[in-house]
Amino acid sequence: MISLRDIPECFEGVIPAMMTTCSLEGEPNITEISQVHLVDDRHVALSHQFFNKTQRNVRENPSASVLMLSPQTYEQYRLQLRFDHPESEGPLFDEMAARLQVIASHTGMCGVFRLLSADVYEVLSTEQIQGFLLPPDPRLDPPQRVPGRLEAMGRELRSLQAISSRVNRAGCLEVLLESVLQALDEELGFRHSMVLLPDERGRLVTTASHGYGSGGVGAEVPIGEGLIGTVATRRRPMRVAGVGAELRYWRTIRAELQHAGKAPAAPEIPLPGLPDAQAQLGLPLLVGDRLVGVLALESRTAMAFDAWTETFLDILANQIALGIDRAASADDEGEQLPPDVVGQGATGAPVPRTRVFQLFRNDDCIFVDGEYLIRNIPAKILWKLLRANSANGRTEFSNRELRLDDSLGLPEVRDNLESRLILLRKRLEEKCPEVQIRPVRRGRFELQIRCGVRLRESDSA
Repeated sequence: MISLRDIPECFEGVIPAMMTTCSLEGEPNITEISQVHLVDDRHVALSHQFFNKTQRNVRENPSASVLMLSPQTYEQYRLQLRFDHPESEGPLFDEMAARLQVIASHTGMCGVFRLLSADVYEVLSTEQIQGFLLPPDPRLDPPQRVPGRLEAMGRELRSLQAISSRVNRAGCLEVLLESVLQALDEELGFRHSMVLLPDERGRLVTTASHGYGSGGVGAEVPIGEGLIGTVATRRRPMRVAGVGAELRYWRTIRAELQHAGKAPAAPEIPLPGLPDAQAQLGLPLLVGDRLVGVLALESRTAMAFDAWTETFLDILANQIALGIDRAASADDEGEQLPPDVVGQGATGAPVPRTRVFQLFRNDDCIFVDGEYLIRNIPAKILWKLLRANSANGRTEFSNRELRLDDSLGLPEVRDNLESRLILLRKRLEEKCPEVQIRPVRRGRFELQIRCGVRLRESDSA
């Protein structure tokens, strides 16, 4: 008998499992199962959403059979099951329901289909289906050696040491975030990653990203929605494999509902980052029970993240969280920053053009030349700087004076000022490079303007 622990990839949901049940009258029923969850060595839990015939069958006849495929080798396994009990609350139910709602929220299907119960089955036997795959072709080159677990662990521990060292040496929050994401690529091969920090509106704002080009920073995710928002709510890591297949499945159901005139009112929420991501991993950045952010990774490979990866990166996430908290709590005024933090600043001759910045007061939103730039507290900060520069030519400012300005609306505790300045700096680099904010020493920064600036205000957009 094969151990369930020997086939963990089959429980990732990349390839849907097929479940067979039979009524007392002998009528069989076959259906796809959204989730087959590994409970322990002798039990699995199947998601019960809306398969009424399957439920009737297993209540009459508790025997069932599930066929699962490995997404790595395509070997097929048969599980002979006996229904044990349903769970409609508790940790198991919550974990399976959260995974279901992650995908449902992206397709606007939250609340339309929800997990009714996590049905727990005893596993009577597990067998590999022989003859399911063709024998290997002897004309092909032999497969390359796969590194052993100990060898892989050695590489990962060295990577952990290197990334931890970057966290410890970072001179400011911006360098910490960018160096960590770069190290995840260089050391571990995770090409696409982002860090999102919470703001005062109950949203997570992308403050640093790697692998998405210049447009990744500033994207927002409501807390509680999608994988990233759910990770923030549950304060626990989550991963989803086979994202593309899951989305196609839910979109098919949505299309059928639309055809029947029962379409949900909620719009589809686009996935942040890669439009063709096949795997996602989200890790909460916690200091105690306090959420300081979310680390999110994506891949075009369906099995890029497994249970070991999740555990390993969760250790790293704890260190990143402490680094973020330390950087945000640093003294306002301090020593000269290293060159890699200060940067080169604006270079070249002034640009012979005028940029029009318009503040919409009711929305706390700034547009530049008619194009959206930034909103909320970062927008208030920028407007304060531009008005001071326009009034008396002032260019240098301090974090302390921003914190003492009640009109900005910064929270009294944990104001995340550094993260807001990072977001503002990067949005300016992307949308208006003639206006820059450059740190000059800890707790102080400089406004650099290489063009004409005209300021306008109105009540609303």
